[in-house]
Amino acid sequence: MRAGVELDHVTVRFGEFTAVKDATLDIRGGEFFSFLGPSGCGKTTILRTISGFLDPSEGKVRIGGQDMNGIGPNKRPTALIFQNLALFPLMSVAENITYGLRVRGVSKADRMKRANELLEQIALPGQGDKLVSELSGGQKQRVAIARALAVQPKVLLLDEPLSALDLKLRQHMRAELRSIQQQVGITFIYITHDQGEALTMSDRIAVMSDGVIQQIADGRNVYDEPATAFVASFVGENNAFAGTVARADNTFAVLDTPFGPLRGRNPKGLKSGDRAILFVRPESARLARGEGDTTLSSRVKNIAFEGNMTHVFLDGAGKKDITVTVGRQDGASIPEQGADAAISYNPALGLVLPDGKLARE
Repeated sequence: MRAGVELDHVTVRFGEFTAVKDATLDIRGGEFFSFLGPSGCGKTTILRTISGFLDPSEGKVRIGGQDMNGIGPNKRPTALIFQNLALFPLMSVAENITYGLRVRGVSKADRMKRANELLEQIALPGQGDKLVSELSGGQKQRVAIARALAVQPKVLLLDEPLSALDLKLRQHMRAELRSIQQQVGITFIYITHDQGEALTMSDRIAVMSDGVIQQIADGRNVYDEPATAFVASFVGENNAFAGTVARADNTFAVLDTPFGPLRGRNPKGLKSGDRAILFVRPESARLARGEGDTTLSSRVKNIAFEGNMTHVFLDGAGKKDITVTVGRQDGASIPEQGADAAISYNPALGLVLPDGKLARE
């Protein structure tokens, strides 16, 4: 059965420190929902509050419309997969999967039937008699998922379960995890600091910083229409040009910056005199002067060839380097290190947002 999760003005404090501040959101039943943010932003605290291991200092958690106040983790319709998986090394795969059922007093025959069903679902048929130590990292991940699903939770909570895997296996497991979620159809709530995981797997994403939810949207909107300077600088690569709005209308704003006047979209309705930051994605910039585009000039500091693309890093006038990403199919001429280069971009692909804290500051 699908169950949604509602956070109603949830705040969590540890003494004088506030880990989560007034979090309000509604996770739909059957949704793959991710909390994305850097370490210490409060995302794991939210997960532990949903699971019942922490009580909110203020606000309410509801699962399937039911207030969870006073209901402990063992009584909630949730299952939690920890970062370290916490599998039992001396038990077989089947025993690991059915451990929760054994605790609940389910008969051995029914436990084995459920284990075989789940082994089929996670693409490990006939592997129930193996020890956990005989499995690969990806197989262990799948066993941990099967163990969580064995008790038929309404909501599955996942605390960075792929972080210990190497890049290739992590990318493979993203697709597998999303496929399993679509098969079982229950609500998945996923915690990660990895943008790629959140963007590829999630129906929607909540981006967090310093205990505050900065934006809730699907991956495409989080990437293309970031709501704050933090989101713009945390999700994907972005060139940030700080300045003061010289003139603006409801569509575009022009900023006075160390590189001269730069123009971009103005979705927040900023006005002349406002402090702001213009964001231009590296893939939206070009190493050429384009008619009708906004253009600036800078010196090439470094060039990084990456097979299907080349990253050109230019002097950011005392700030982070300006990055231009050139695809092989673009046919653009790559300047030499130390050369001056013109950089242009379509103003419709530039985004002007209110001045604010950037990621990694």
